[in-house]
Amino acid sequence: MIHPFKDGDQLQYEHTVTEQDLASFASGNVHPVYATFSVARDAEWCCRLFVLEMKEADEEGIGTFIHVEHVSPAYLGSSVVFTATLENQEKNNVICSFEAKVGDRVIARGRQGQKILKRDRLEQLFNSISA
Repeated sequence: MIHPFKDGDQLQYEHTVTEQDLASFASGNVHPVYATFSVARDAEWCCRLFVLEMKEADEEGIGTFIHVEHVSPAYLGSSVVFTATLENQEKNNVICSFEAKVGDRVIARGRQGQKILKRDRLEQLFNSISA
């Protein structure tokens, strides 16, 4: 694992809300807005951008937690800018906070964690569970 970042560094990811991102379940479409679970997916991706630059070729990141406070809607076609802030990088843990905005309006905020593990260790963990 390499450490090219310092705590407080930020990375951004921009996502345009599509039909697949809307609040829909097996029972149908609930609301024509960006679903909380889609916000969580994209927030994790934004935070993962740090991991992509921190992991070595024989390593991989794995999510450990996500907390999302969804405070305002984003509509189909909206451009959502996620900003991830590196809070802490202790040992192999990478902890970020994030904020998602449509223009100047905050739609979500929260925290997300990942661990960076050797790929073979991760494979062993997965195999031990599926055995």
